[in-house]
Amino acid sequence: MPRFYHVIIFIFFVILTTACTPQPEEIAVPTAAASDDFTFGLILVGPSNDHGWSEAHYNGGLYIEQNMPNSKMLLSENLNPNARPEATLQGEVKKMIDNGAQLIFITSDDFSAETLIVARKYSQIYFVHISGDHALQGASPVNLSNYMGKMIYGKMIAGCAAALATENNAIGYVGPLINSETLRLANASYLGAKYCFDNYRDTEAESLRFRVEWIGFWFHVPGVTADPTEITNSLLDDGFDVILSGIDTIEPSTTTAERAAQGENVYTVPYDYENACQSVNEICLGVPYYNWGPGYLQFAEAVSYHAWKHTWVWAEPDWADLNNPDTSPVGFATGAALTPEQQEQLDQFIAGLGNGSINLFRGPLNLQDGSIYLRAGETASDEQIWNMPQLLKGMEGLSE
Repeated sequence: MPRFYHVIIFIFFVILTTACTPQPEEIAVPTAAASDDFTFGLILVGPSNDHGWSEAHYNGGLYIEQNMPNSKMLLSENLNPNARPEATLQGEVKKMIDNGAQLIFITSDDFSAETLIVARKYSQIYFVHISGDHALQGASPVNLSNYMGKMIYGKMIAGCAAALATENNAIGYVGPLINSETLRLANASYLGAKYCFDNYRDTEAESLRFRVEWIGFWFHVPGVTADPTEITNSLLDDGFDVILSGIDTIEPSTTTAERAAQGENVYTVPYDYENACQSVNEICLGVPYYNWGPGYLQFAEAVSYHAWKHTWVWAEPDWADLNNPDTSPVGFATGAALTPEQQEQLDQFIAGLGNGSINLFRGPLNLQDGSIYLRAGETASDEQIWNMPQLLKGMEGLSE
């Protein structure tokens, strides 16, 4: 893509975030000239080839290198105490700054507290924390912004696909740890499943079972977390014939594929990474995935053009072209297991989400403990959805 179009896209990004998101103090900048060279850092909680969360972010970094002349990525992967007990976020950030990083992407909620520390310590360096809300809460310095794709829509689509395919009226969800992010995504999956079960199936929505099982971290750590393979097998043994993944890696899908190879009629919906269906395609209904590249590029060009905006961005999909690699931060890649009829129904559902005729975060909705989340006719605000306190009523599983 020519540099001229990047400038146009960047200007649009600044206008959009100014209009649509809370805007704390802007960093004063002396000029609109671009830097000749640009070095940025990318810090991953897992490996860059996990076929999940971390690989999707790695591809986002590659997108900058491919679309921004003279840009270079500095990579730190597997930054977690189990893989690299000697490494710290602060240490990795210092190495990157010493090697010329002007902007650093920090890509896990696990790093939330430490991100604030490094952003305050290195006030001339720019930071983007993925999945956090420091800027929204007014709790961060002006050199720290937050960015996240609005994956609630991808998860609604995933839940819908699961509801269309289940023959046992039972959907299992393998989740990571429990926090507001993971609760909101599990709830979105359930709402999508319930809507499509009610509107496209001949059975009653009340008979749909949706169980969430948590492993205790973003991915499996032997001896520390529950084993996602064992959890998946347990769900399948209990008759949950569609398995949705909410963890960073693909064990729920590969385990389901192993059971399918034994003759069982089971399906899977992985998560995070666009190509996650490839190894399990015959039983894959599709994958909701993040496309970090365009958003990453916008932040990189904001720094390069000395036009940084301190902001919190929860980026909507491009409903006009959901899987456009240059415009949509969230996509859904359909898998081979969907029948033509199911695909048509899923397309109808996606169109309803895109044009606003389907709004699943609208009351009446109650939380798992019976308390009111949304009253009849009430529509949830972004902040209500972002700060999800529990699973919803009707779901099986723990909320804390």
